[in-house]
Amino acid sequence: MTTSSTSPSTLPPVAFIGGGNMASAIIGGLLRQGMPASDIIVVEPYEAAREALQANFGIAALTEAGPALQRAALVVWAVKPQTFKDAAAAAAAHTRHALHLSVAAGITTDSIAAWLGTARLVRAMPNTPALVGKGMTGLYARPEVDADGKALIARVMGSTGQLLWVDQEQKLDAVTAISGSGPAYVFLFLEAMTRAGVDMGLTAEQAHQLAVATFQGGAELAARSDESPEVLRQRVTSKGGTTHAAITHMQEQQVPEHFIAAMRKAEARAQELAAEFGR
Repeated sequence: MTTSSTSPSTLPPVAFIGGGNMASAIIGGLLRQGMPASDIIVVEPYEAAREALQANFGIAALTEAGPALQRAALVVWAVKPQTFKDAAAAAAAHTRHALHLSVAAGITTDSIAAWLGTARLVRAMPNTPALVGKGMTGLYARPEVDADGKALIARVMGSTGQLLWVDQEQKLDAVTAISGSGPAYVFLFLEAMTRAGVDMGLTAEQAHQLAVATFQGGAELAARSDESPEVLRQRVTSKGGTTHAAITHMQEQQVPEHFIAAMRKAEARAQELAAEFGR
């Protein structure tokens, strides 16, 4: 697992096909670290999204793909899986010279390479904490991507948080299930903890503060510790105590097993997306 200390001001021009949340997270990270807005090209067909890009970053996005994309050394595909093929057909003639990075869930690099007419392609699975610079992105590079290409991708995505390269593309389905979809799991637990706090007499604001700080602190402790999550859990679970009562109930209700099964559902859905939209 790596982080990247970047110097985006020295990056070549980068184009984004799609200007929604994930593109905005990457763009924001690049601009904060010194990349000029004039070196960022965005194609975004939706007016509201174009207006947000102008208001937030001073970027006048294009409504459709065109010759302006030929400036880009890297093209970032931040489109929905179901629109990727059509977007690629519109842009391919202007981008075959470039390195490509896809952040679209599920669509394999074989499909993308066929649509774009180039195999210089990296596929990424980021997550929404990238919006605040705390993202976790899994990355897979096709063999046609050289070390310089991987370094360029790392510099771009490093502006959003941590990176993890995998050596087989199918492992990105596991990345999707754990970290790509993972923020929603955290939010679900935060919802439940907040509701429990209110049920026990706290205000919603108090319960929310306690829950969020507990997740932040627990995650930081796990990140800094050499001990496994199992050992860390055991250290705060005194037999007969309050934590033991809660953990025992979760185990009796098979919460860990259900949680694992839920992530396997996410993995399976990532595979289904590839089959559904990758043709």
